[in-house]
Amino acid sequence: MTSTRTIRPATAADAASICVIYNHYIATTTISFEEEPVTAADMARRIADVAASNLPYLVMLDGEKLIGYAYATKWRVRAAYRHSVESSIYLDPAYAGKGAGTMLYEALLTELRQRGLHLVIAGIAQPNDASVRLHERLGFRKVAHFSEVGMKFGRWIDVGYWQLKLT
Repeated sequence: MTSTRTIRPATAADAASICVIYNHYIATTTISFEEEPVTAADMARRIADVAASNLPYLVMLDGEKLIGYAYATKWRVRAAYRHSVESSIYLDPAYAGKGAGTMLYEALLTELRQRGLHLVIAGIAQPNDASVRLHERLGFRKVAHFSEVGMKFGRWIDVGYWQLKLT
């Protein structure tokens, strides 16, 4: 049986499936600095907040199964920052390293370009070689590294920042 991967805008109905993916990363990795599981109601609000900012929140399906999501949020609240966003992407771990992340991220970048945005910024908790490779393959370049800015699982975590000019 051949799987069919599709990408579409997220809706509140996707919140529970998104939580299954995201809560795995919260509980088992330092990729997310959140420490408590996110509820479907909280995730539905987050999806709505992104949409209210006229920014993309995309989900990827493999057949009927939601296998990943990507979105952009405002970089900062001051008006002069309105042309820059921060991106996030998460995949079901079973689909990592199989091209799904690249396909989903390319769709997000296309949406950002269509909205006339200038710059996308990605913060990546370190170490995370797979995420660094994905971002650099898509043209992002490292522009900053902050040492020990977060603590999770009893240890300090660094965060690097990569950026991509869209226009």
